[in-house]
Order: sequence, then structure tokens, then C-alpha cells
Amino acid sequence: MRGITRLLRRAAGVAFLCLAAAARAETADDPWPSLAHDLFADRALKEDSTVELEAPKRAEDAAIVPVTLRFTVPGLRKVTLVIDQNPMPMAGAFTFGDKAGVTFISTRVRVNSYTNFHAVAETADGALHAQVKFVKAAGGCSAPATKNEEEAKAHLGEMKYREFKSPEPGLREAQIMIRHPNSSGMQMDQLTHLYIPARYVDRVVVRQGDDVIFVMEGGISLSENPAFRFSYAPNGAKTIRVEAHDSKGESFSQEFPAGEGS
Repeated sequence: MRGITRLLRRAAGVAFLCLAAAARAETADDPWPSLAHDLFADRALKEDSTVELEAPKRAEDAAIVPVTLRFTVPGLRKVTLVIDQNPMPMAGAFTFGDKAGVTFISTRVRVNSYTNFHAVAETADGALHAQVKFVKAAGGCSAPATKNEEEAKAHLGEMKYREFKSPEPGLREAQIMIRHPNSSGMQMDQLTHLYIPARYVDRVVVRQGDDVIFVMEGGISLSENPAFRFSYAPNGAKTIRVEAHDSKGESFSQEFPAGEGS
């Protein structure tokens, strides 16, 4: 009995040391300080609820992890979503038009390994406000595409636009979907067993009439067939225009009737 007790104590001690070592390694390898410096220079970051970050604690599918950014302060200039441990951490930077009235934006992302998400909002006075959330997911950046490459090329850049009734008075809610493989460069062709070259949507501009709703700059962390759901304040324009650009230099654009969708 004493021998079993000693073994249990020894096992518990080893487990404690492993957990402590893992904690030290996680702290030592935390990429956020250098990412924050690269993305925001030496500007102060205040952690508060100016931007609320919604993401699952454990993702069902690491290749299509839903994330929503909600804004509790009106008139934000810009919001940046960072997935700390991803090969290209800056998932999307959203810059808003002066009178866009956006109160939330949702999209889907890839997650390469267990990681913190950071959302950083810039208010009208230039101050930066952050929120962080830890997400358990892995393998999303190398997960195989759901469609074959030839089919993806045939429908490259096709768009859909839908509108929904907004629960917020005076606002509309809309969704934009763009057909694009958003290849990460880490995915393997299941037939040739060669890596598919990286090709991803790096810029999206959404306008109502001539006024910008938002401009998105992104990378491989956006999921295949990027989609964005958001609210906006209508300005009386009759059309919504979406322009997308990818890392191979190709551009796509389409116009939709405002207030109707398609």
C-alpha cells in the first residue's frame, strides 16, 4: 500500500512539473507582445469591452471557426482580428466608413493550433481597446479544401448578397459570400499530393452607393469562401457594391440592390 502511495505521489509530482514547464513554455513563447508591436507599434492597448469578441471555446471544425466582433462604442475607425499562433496571424483588419454605422461583423476563420484570439478596436480619438479569448482548435490552416481545385477556379469570385431584418432600429443587417478557395499554401492536393500554392482574398471593399461601409484587409486565416455578416446604417443608396482582390492580383466585383439582397 505504501508503495502504491509513493507511486501516486511521484506521478502527481511529475504531472505538476510537466504542467509547470508547459505554463513556462507558453509564457516564453507567447507571440502577442511582438505581434502587438508589429501591428500597433508602441501604442497603448487598453483591455475592456469596447469590442466584444465571440468565438467558441472549442471549435467543431478548425477550418471554419465562427467569430463575431461586436462594438459597444459607436463610430469606431478600425477593428483588427489577430489569431496569435496562426502562420499569418492578422486574420482581418476592418476599416469603417465615417457614417457606416456598423455595430458588429462576423466571419469564419482557420485556426492552426490552440491559440489566443485578440480583437483590437480603434476609437475616433485614436485610442486602442482590446479583448482576448482562448480557442481550442488545431489543423485548420492545412485542412483540405472541400471542393476540387478545378471547380474552385471555375467559380472564382462569384458573390452572393443577402439582407436580414435587424433588431437594431435604423440599421440593416447583411451578408456577403465570396467564392474563393482562400488557399493557405499549407494544404495538399489529395490527387497529386503536392501543396496547393497560396492564393487568398487580401482585400474586400463594401460600399452603399459611393459611401464605404467597410474595407477589409485579410490573409490565409480567413476560411475558404470568405463570408461576412454585418450591420450598417442605410444612407438612401439604391445599390450595394462589393469589390474583392486576391493575392494573385485578380479582382472581382458585383453590385446588388440595397434593401433587397439576392
